[in-house]
Amino acid sequence: MSVLSVTQDNFNLVKDSDKLVLLDFYADWCGPCRMVSPVVDEIAQENPQYLVGKINIDHDPELAAAFGVSSIPTLVVMKDGKVVNQSVGARPKPHILSMLKG
Repeated sequence: MSVLSVTQDNFNLVKDSDKLVLLDFYADWCGPCRMVSPVVDEIAQENPQYLVGKINIDHDPELAAAFGVSSIPTLVVMKDGKVVNQSVGARPKPHILSMLKG
């Protein structure tokens, strides 16, 4: 499955998803975000059981504020519309996968 570009307009689809959700809060100018981005893309391709989305904090600052994002990259795992795990900073693929497995 491909990565969904999440915005304020389609966030309810993400929040109401039956799947476990991984959200990557990023900005185009952020070096560590650019390191994490291909890893998140890879996880999305290899794991269709998850809904994987990216939120550009410059385009959707309201969503970043709603999740209390103060540093990027921030990775958030949601289940049934609630945050169940969160991590700040560039993380390797095994760490991100372990976040999803709980």
